[in-house]
Amino acid sequence: MSLVFSMAAFALASSITPGPVNIVALSSGAQFGFRASLRHVGGATLGFVLLLVLIGLGLHELLRLWPFLTRGIQLFGVAFLLFMAWKLALDDGRLSSDGQAKAPSALYGAIMQWLNPKAWLACVAGMGAFAANGEALLVWQFALVYFVICYLSIACWAYAGTFLRQYLSNPKGMRLFNRSMAALLVASAVYLLLP
Repeated sequence: MSLVFSMAAFALASSITPGPVNIVALSSGAQFGFRASLRHVGGATLGFVLLLVLIGLGLHELLRLWPFLTRGIQLFGVAFLLFMAWKLALDDGRLSSDGQAKAPSALYGAIMQWLNPKAWLACVAGMGAFAANGEALLVWQFALVYFVICYLSIACWAYAGTFLRQYLSNPKGMRLFNRSMAALLVASAVYLLLP
């Protein structure tokens, strides 16, 4: 098995599985459509790859020296997930065609990745497996592979939400869907607080 194939398999396994970023992509696709959700997809991908590169180039050493930073990131991540869940739970369920409501932005997607403990774990584990010595060529190679896989994976979730949109065309159905997504985000937050 080639190194690039191994990198791609790791990236796919960690990018396509459910997590907060993918839940928001699914919800955004359902509420705003695929095209509008691509900002979130792009921002989340760029945010993740930046985190991946920084960890590969030595950020993990800083976290090892100051473990309180890891706990701080975790707590901010939980607070951010609860904030997103609250926003989803309060949504009225109307699909807006007048442009008042907006899909999550690229910055929102990037911030989500930086506050997402799943992303941090994937970065540390991936760089530990494929570029543990911090060799710049391997770090950048892994980042390039991960960029493509991550973008396509999050986009799949947004597309799945777009597919669901046809079944959620009434406000009641969309409210139920949004509240279900909010419950999943709360469950993710609670899971992160467990020892």
